[in-house]
Formats: sequence, C-alpha cells, structure tokens
Amino acid sequence: MINMEFAEKFKEVASVLVEITPGGARYWITDTEKVTWQATSQLGYATTLEIGTKLLPNSAASQAIKNKKAMVQEITANGITAINAAIPIFEGDEVVGALCAAFPKAHALERAFPIFAPMIANMFPEGVFLWLSDTEKLIHRQGTKKYDLVEWQVGSNIAPVPEIVQCMREKRPINTEFYNEEYDIHVKLSVAPVFDERDKDKVIGTFGLSMPRAVAVRLQNMADNLTKELEQSAAVIQELAASASEISANQQQLHENIGNILTLSEEINNILAFIKQIADETKMLGLNAAIEAARAGDVGRGFGVVADEIRKLSDDSRETVSKIRELTDKIKAAVEEAKRNSDLTLGNSENQAAATEQVSASLTEIMTLAEKLAKISKRI
Repeated sequence: MINMEFAEKFKEVASVLVEITPGGARYWITDTEKVTWQATSQLGYATTLEIGTKLLPNSAASQAIKNKKAMVQEITANGITAINAAIPIFEGDEVVGALCAAFPKAHALERAFPIFAPMIANMFPEGVFLWLSDTEKLIHRQGTKKYDLVEWQVGSNIAPVPEIVQCMREKRPINTEFYNEEYDIHVKLSVAPVFDERDKDKVIGTFGLSMPRAVAVRLQNMADNLTKELEQSAAVIQELAASASEISANQQQLHENIGNILTLSEEINNILAFIKQIADETKMLGLNAAIEAARAGDVGRGFGVVADEIRKLSDDSRETVSKIRELTDKIKAAVEEAKRNSDLTLGNSENQAAATEQVSASLTEIMTLAEKLAKISKRI
C-alpha cells in the first residue's frame, strides 16, 4: 500500500528511472478520473500523456482504483507489446488515485542486443551481419564495414527469407550455405528461434547471423586441389612402386642367373681340367707308341707316324684347353664383377622399392590430412 506522500517522493526519482529503464518507460500519477502528472523517456517508446487525460474504464489505473489492488496488463499497439502496471494510492482507507508505469515488453536478448552485437561483429575478420526479429519483421540489426546487408533494415519483412520462416515453424536452429549472386560471395546463414521468457514453447522471434565464407571457400578449393594433386601423385607413386617391385624381382632373377653362370664356369673349368688330363695321357700313350714303333723297325714305321700325329693332336688339345681356360677365366672375372654390381643394384632396387612404398604411405597420410582440412573448412 502506498500513499500520496510516497507518490510525491516518487516524482523526484522518476525522471531518472525513465531514462535508465531498458527500452524506455513512462511513469504517471492519476487521481480517480484523470492524469495529474507524468514522465516519459526520450527513447521514443510512447507518446507523452497530456495532463488531464481521462482514464479509460478498462485501463490498469481504473482497475487498480476500482479493485483497490495492483493491476498489470499486457497491451499491444502499433506492433509494440507493453506492460502497464498500476498501484492504488490511498489516503486512509480511501483510494484517491494510482501510480502507474509502462514499459515495452522486451526479451532479454532484445535488451542486450545493442550491447553485445557490436562487440561480436568485430570478432569476425571477414565481417558479419547480425539481426534480431519478431515473428514478422526485423527489430534490430548490426552490420560491419566489410559485410552489411544494407537492403535489410529495421522494419523489413522477414517472410521472404525461407530459413527464418522454417526456423520459427520448426522451433529449431537452421544452418545453411549458399552463393549470394548480388555480393558474389558464398554465405553461411545461421538462425535460432527466440522463445518467450514466460512460455518456453512459444516462439516470439529469431536471432541470426549471416557471414561471408571467402576464406573458407578458398581453403576448401585449396584442399580439393591438394587432394586431386595428391591422388595423381599417389597413382604415379603406386605405379613406380609396382615398377620398383618388378625391377627388384627381375634384379633378383638376374642375380640368380649370374650365380648360375659362375657355377657353369666352374663346371667348364672342371671339364677342361679333365680334357687336359686326357690330352696328357694321350701324349704319353703316343710317346710310348713311338718308342715301340722304333723298336719294330720298318714294320712299325707306319704306326710311328700315327703315334706322332697323336702326340701333335694332344699338344694342340692342351693349347686349346689353355686358351679356353684363359677365356673362361676372363668370363668368370667379368661375371664376378657383374655379380658384385648386381649385388649393389639388387640392394639399391630393394631400397628403392622400400622407399617408394614409404613415400606412397606418406602420400596416403597427407591425403587423409587434406580430407580433414576440407572438413575443417566446411565448419568455418
């Protein structure tokens, strides 16, 4: 319960209260019929009440005077919903008037928007456009120098934006990306529903942001190009790896063939040693035959000629064996040199095959990183 003395003291602070009340306010005092005093903020919330304005029968002031208790009403006019409150003023037991207050019904997000929106806008290097709407139109906006939807001003109809309509209808956040032909940029649009503070299931508007994605798109393109280049490189490396493996296998086979040639050279030398042994024995037999032919005189002369031919053939065979051995020794030396080179080549080819496989594995890992980079660019 308040009295006239309190009401008079309230006038002293009302001029301050109207200016610090978020969204503006109006305070007034009435007698039982009309307005006797008023104070209205400069925020343009409502027109000033004229002193002497008659009280409407259904107004909060009239109801407070009639029922002798505080009354609160929610009134919508000109698209603005306001809270009107009236407290009866007593002199003794008699109601002599009412102390009234009116202020716009504003969501906490709406009251805070002018404070946080400029700060958030400066956090986006590419710029951003923030907005707050009721169920029909834009009620707050915050653009930046780099990005500002100049055609979307306070009061603009939100119906043409399907994402906002969908957000309110489905009562859930909507995120989308599209190409804005007018600005020639890719844009990310995010919209979230704003619920009534008293009724958590009632959507009273939306809060959203629109931001360019030039850097993210460039990053995505770079990631895509990198992935393509890596895929091509990986294909080439895989071919090289296959070739290196084939070369390594061929080199291994060549290494075995050279080893077989060395074995054959040893066998040839063994055969030559056996031939030399036969030639030596043949020469010895020829010599014995010549001696026996000489003992036989004229009868053994023909046999002596044959023995001489046998010894000559033996000598020729020994010379041929020596030449063949010399050639086989040279072949053996050349093959052994080839074997040493083959060992080195085999080792190098095996290392090359292993290195190629390692490079291929590294490219696969880089491709995985490129795919992760592409996913990150989509989240920016």
